[in-house]
This record gives sequence, C-alpha cells and structure tokens, in this order.
Amino acid sequence: MLLEGRGSTATAPRPEGRAEREIVIEARATTRRHARTFSAACVLLPRRLRDDVRLLYLVLRTLDDLVDDGHPAADARLTAVEAWCERRATGSASPETAILDVLAARHPLPRDVLGDFCAGMRADLEGIPPSTEAELDRYCYRVAGTVGVLMCALLGVRGDEEAARRDAVMLGIAMQRTNILRDIDEDREAGRRYLSDETVARFGAGLPGCREQLLRDQIARADRFYESGIAGIRRLRHGRAAIRVAAAMYREILREIERAGHGRDPGRAIVGRRRKAVVAVRALTPRLVTTSMRWDSFPRAVRGRGQSASGRRRSRLIAPRAFFASTRRRLEPFVGRVGRRVRWTCSAPARRSARRSSASSRLRS
Repeated sequence: MLLEGRGSTATAPRPEGRAEREIVIEARATTRRHARTFSAACVLLPRRLRDDVRLLYLVLRTLDDLVDDGHPAADARLTAVEAWCERRATGSASPETAILDVLAARHPLPRDVLGDFCAGMRADLEGIPPSTEAELDRYCYRVAGTVGVLMCALLGVRGDEEAARRDAVMLGIAMQRTNILRDIDEDREAGRRYLSDETVARFGAGLPGCREQLLRDQIARADRFYESGIAGIRRLRHGRAAIRVAAAMYREILREIERAGHGRDPGRAIVGRRRKAVVAVRALTPRLVTTSMRWDSFPRAVRGRGQSASGRRRSRLIAPRAFFASTRRRLEPFVGRVGRRVRWTCSAPARRSARRSSASSRLRS
C-alpha cells in the first residue's frame, strides 16, 4: 500500500534489455496515471532529477502493486530486490534491479533503506494488521518513510544529513497515515486493515457514520508527523518547492476528511483541482502574507506620515491595493516558470506527431 493511487502497474510488460529511454517513458506514464498529486509536484523538480525520481517511483510502485494484487511473481521480484540490497549475486536480474542499477550509478542510494521497504512489502504479503500504534508507525516507516530517505539520496541534502533523513521519515509516515485514513473503506472491501488493533478496540472498526472520534485521533497523529516532516524540507539541496507542494496537497486530504464530516459517508476524500492549486500556491509562498502585510514594509507614500487620524485611515484604505501589488510581484516569477513547464508538457503530443510526420515525409521522399 504505497503513497498514492490504486490502479495496478504489475502487469505492464518490462522486457529485459530495453533502452533506458523506453523505461523513462513508462515511468512518466505510470506517475501521471497513478500519482496525480506527486506527478503535479514533479513539474517543480529540476529537469535533470525529474526522470530519476519517476524511475524510483516506478520501482516502488510496481513492487507495491505486485504485493497488493497477490501476483504470483511478487515473492520472486521482492527476493531479487532484497538480493540487490545485500549485494548478493542471484544469477537472475529483475526489471526493478535493472532500474536500481541505473539509479545507483548516479546517486548514493542507501541499500539498507530499500531493504526496509522490502520488509514492509513482506508485511503486506502476510496481511496481519498492526497491534499497536508503534507497530503502525514502524510499518509506515517501512513502506513510506523509506521513500523519503531515498528521495533525500536523489535530491541531495544540505547540512546535517542525519536530521534530514529523520525529517524525511516523519513526512513519509505522515503521508502514509493520510493514505490509510483516505482508503479505509476501499481497504475494508479488499479485506485489508491498516488501523492498529488498539485503535479499533478504542474507537471501533471505522465504519461510515461511526468513526468521527477515530478519525479525529488519527488526523491529530498525522498532523504531528507533518509538522516535523515539513520543517525539515529546508534541508534538501534540490526540489524543496516540489516536496513542499506535494506535502501540502497530501495534507489537504486530512482537511477534506474534516470538511466531509469525519467519514460520515462512505468513500475516499478527494481534493479538487482548484483546491489543490490554492494549496500549492500557499505552500510555495509561506511567508508571503506575513511579510507583505507587515505595515512598515509598505512604501512611506502608502503608509502616510501619520500626523492625523484621517491620514491613517486613508493609509489603511490604500494598504490592500499595495498588498495585492506586492503579491503579484512575488508570484510573477513562479507563475511564469510553471506556465512554461505546463505548456511544454501539454504540447508534447503535438511535437511527437510533428516528428513522426517529418520522418514519414523523409521516408516517402
């Protein structure tokens, strides 16, 4: 049960010896298809790291789908990755280990952490719910906190690496707990349960209309992990904006659960696109309001000289105009950069079609 999405990638063909370009194309498609929030945040990653992050997602997502779907090859594919983590020669490679070899040549992937991820997948194969909240935290570390540490290896760290990895684990646990709360009903229908036994004994099984106290308790726990994890994003060398946006949009799922009455109705909580856009802008400009609304930051002509009450009143009336002008100046570079990237992405099919037409014309001539 990985961070996002439910559609399976386990049956996608992955012939050995394919060109790396073909694998990258598959990784891009998988990210767009199964991880909409993560895919949107990837636009903000540096171009040279974007595809490597997608390749890592493809590996982890595929293993997760193999396990969740009960695929006959799940055990063998996990064994191959575990052998790769331990640097054991097994004589048989897998599509995942081939991609990991490519990534390990570019980044210092912590193999022991990837081994912990495989341990989490083994726990999913066993299908035994956690007994305590501590066991649930350990499970969330294995299947999601490890992803945060692997992302640190790809994006780089500034300063204290141990602290950065600890904060990345906190953020991964927060996201996985969010995932569990969002998918309570789907998991129950599939015969899975990730809530701990002690939580179920205390609040009930989490059925629709009878789970407000359970969700309040679990949301508060997730929010505490978010606070620790988001505070550590500043330690990343690259991709801070992308991770900040992904965390904010994922945390918004908790707010959507609250707005929907804490699970009053069955089904998963979905954050709409417009709401995601608002949350993304807010995440990218965390200091915008506080710095722009500080009165002494406005020009003196706006603040007025302050000799009279009427002058101060006029200044207060002018202040909103100055605030929005300041907001626009701060957002223009970001909006322009994202707009260019969105236009480039959306025009990709047209460019491919033009290249194919040009190639056909050359062959006919």
